[in-house]
Amino acid sequence: MQIKETANEGLKRAYTVTIPAKEIDARISAEVKKIAPQVKMPGFRPGKVPANLVRKMHGEQLHGQAVNDMIRESADKVMKDNQLRPAMQPKMELAEGYEEGKDAKLTIELEVLPQVETPSIDTLAIERLTVPVTDEEVMEAVTRIAGQNQSYKDAPKTRKAGEGDQLIIDFVGRTDGVEFEGGKAEDAALVIGSGQFIPGFEEQLTGVKTGDKKTITVTFPADYPAKDLAAKDAEFDITVKQVKIGTETKIDDDFAKNLGLDGLDKLKELMRGQLEQETGGLTRTQMKRSLLDQLAAGHDFAVPEGMVDAEFEQIWAQLQQEAAKSDDPEASMKEVEGEKDDYRHIAERRVRLGLLLSEIGQANDVQVSQQEMSMLIQQAAQQYRDEDRERFVQYVQQEPMAAAQLRAPLYEDKVVDFLFEKATITEREVTREELEAAIEAEEDAAPAKKAPAKKKAPAKKADPKKAAAKKDEAKAEEPKKAAAKKPAAKKAPAKKADADKAPAKKPAAKKAPAKKPAAKKAAPKK
Repeated sequence: MQIKETANEGLKRAYTVTIPAKEIDARISAEVKKIAPQVKMPGFRPGKVPANLVRKMHGEQLHGQAVNDMIRESADKVMKDNQLRPAMQPKMELAEGYEEGKDAKLTIELEVLPQVETPSIDTLAIERLTVPVTDEEVMEAVTRIAGQNQSYKDAPKTRKAGEGDQLIIDFVGRTDGVEFEGGKAEDAALVIGSGQFIPGFEEQLTGVKTGDKKTITVTFPADYPAKDLAAKDAEFDITVKQVKIGTETKIDDDFAKNLGLDGLDKLKELMRGQLEQETGGLTRTQMKRSLLDQLAAGHDFAVPEGMVDAEFEQIWAQLQQEAAKSDDPEASMKEVEGEKDDYRHIAERRVRLGLLLSEIGQANDVQVSQQEMSMLIQQAAQQYRDEDRERFVQYVQQEPMAAAQLRAPLYEDKVVDFLFEKATITEREVTREELEAAIEAEEDAAPAKKAPAKKKAPAKKADPKKAAAKKDEAKAEEPKKAAAKKPAAKKAPAKKADADKAPAKKPAAKKAPAKKPAAKKAAPKK
């Protein structure tokens, strides 16, 4: 085997490898000798088939296997002999025109990880902004729970339904005169103004009375999950079985017990814990961004273009999805296209920070245990259908790159926690508004070193640039996930409210799950 370096510039390396035909033939002969005792052929006793006949029968398959094995061995030898650390999977190509009996010529191209000097962590200083949870905030949360669990009583038959009233309805939906799956329900509960149904549905029921029958026409949103209904007009025949009006919910021990808790004090304790978790998540986000800014400010080294390309592609795909969901997809995408270079700078920064965190973790023996890895795999597998979960687990176990991608966010968070322990931390008590303003200011300031700050400013609901704002610049950092979302805090004890809402969603989202299986099937096949 002959190996020759053909390129060595920056982080890029290229090699040609020549595998002599006689070495390939020797490998095939060894394999023939190995399998011959198991080969059966009419006219010969088991294990007595001549080697030349075995080779004639299985030669093509054995040749392909031998060449593939020797290509992998060649790549391993190149990495070992040159002490290379590939940034991504090397690109290997067999020269055109290769055929059995000739030398195999192979080209190997790759980018290597840069030599990163272990960052000094002795001078890290971070300010922790904390938000105390007040009794008033706890009571506001309890009141929201009470609102979600509001009770209703039958209204007089002459009452016309208005905002906040609950309707018990039967309905049948049709498109082009044909009933569609998920468009029919009985005794569905709907609160006017709740936004549970598709746009236009609830508004047309304002003013109905108990016993009324009404036919309404609505248009499904263009981004409706069920593609066969998206942007289609639908007609619903509705029977109003009862108009109900809300009753005042008394916040006391009995209310808490109806939620499955010991009493009101326990409900308050639960709400306080969830609010503290939420603000604690925001505090961690603020600290993590401050930490990453310090690391980024002190290091500027070349990073592998392939890693930047992969990171940028993730950002770009998310931006395209966000643009497609905006009010004006074409205008949104045009605006994003104009800032393409800026987003690539963000991708580069995220890769650089990821390499820095990895270097710090290795230098300080930060580990992800096998038990933690198993838990990660099992959690990720839950998003797949039962029949696909085992395939996904096997896929991750057999593909080092897939396992590394799954492991990266946890590993980097553990490195961040390690750095928090080493840093000098001062605390300052602020309001939630001040904490959120500080995070937003860091979002604006962080990319300014590489890209215009305007990228992070527009965090509006329909703005596609929100995608990048959510992720910051660290390779696997997702600071928005650290904070517990308000709806989650509300839902925990509100089991009754959730049960009441479920039927009301049927006409609007029954087919939404149809989107999930497709995604589940694809991933394990990567």
